[in-house]
Amino acid sequence: MLRSLFSGISGLSVNQTMLDVTGNNIANANTTGFKASTTVFQDTLSQLLTPATRSNDDRGGTNPVQVGLGVQVAGVATNFGQGSAQSTGRATDLMIQGDGFFVLQRGAENQYTRAGAFTFDETGTLVTPAGARVQGFRLDAAGDPIIADPADPAASMVDITLDSASVLPAVPAGVELTSYSFGSDGILRGVYTDGVQRDMARLAVADFNNPMGLEKLGETAFRASANSGGAVIGTPDAGGNGSIIGGALEMSNVDLAAEFTNLILAQRGYQASSRVITTSDTVLDTLVNIKR
Repeated sequence: MLRSLFSGISGLSVNQTMLDVTGNNIANANTTGFKASTTVFQDTLSQLLTPATRSNDDRGGTNPVQVGLGVQVAGVATNFGQGSAQSTGRATDLMIQGDGFFVLQRGAENQYTRAGAFTFDETGTLVTPAGARVQGFRLDAAGDPIIADPADPAASMVDITLDSASVLPAVPAGVELTSYSFGSDGILRGVYTDGVQRDMARLAVADFNNPMGLEKLGETAFRASANSGGAVIGTPDAGGNGSIIGGALEMSNVDLAAEFTNLILAQRGYQASSRVITTSDTVLDTLVNIKR
């Protein structure tokens, strides 16, 4: 009898977790770059009442008799499927079409995001709404990213800035920047008052062997974990990385229809588990009152 009580309690716990995950998905249905999560259940150990036996000359074999002891959360998996594109027309709103993450620097730590709602701050540095600096590479005369050590591209990443001193070709005295845009290859290109278009920097993107192993940090950012593998740093539109869509944002990939279905499933699972506890309590009460 106690087995059913503990199984019911475990059911309450896991369905509450499913409600929590589903509620968070629904709350972030309009969060730029948000990736929905799914709760995965698994059964716990089963109590062996009678072991299996082999067949012999007198009788055939028998199967084991086992009673399950409840359910537990196996994991909360993140869905990194592509979200839909929303056009904004803002030059600093960027979306990765395909694989990869924008690389951010917050203090001494590199973080990663799919949310490209960026802007230039008062110093001309490309930043997130929370102030993390977007990372990229300077360019050489051929327009290729300057990477000092190909084995460690992250060491060559720099802040993306509106810095006329480092653009190619060089800016003559008195010439000023009039507009800028990001190309599909992640290159920040500026148009100057002399009519010349100059390349200023190129965005860095990171990919991982196991993106589902990334750790969520809030502010729609992730950090590498022991099971995500290290960040493979590259550039957009190269080496299998996605391309950049300027003037657009990747929206949340939450499917509200599926989430409301999950909400109902979690609610019914919670109700059913509570009914198991109530029924077990009634049976125990009957047993206690047998001698009355």
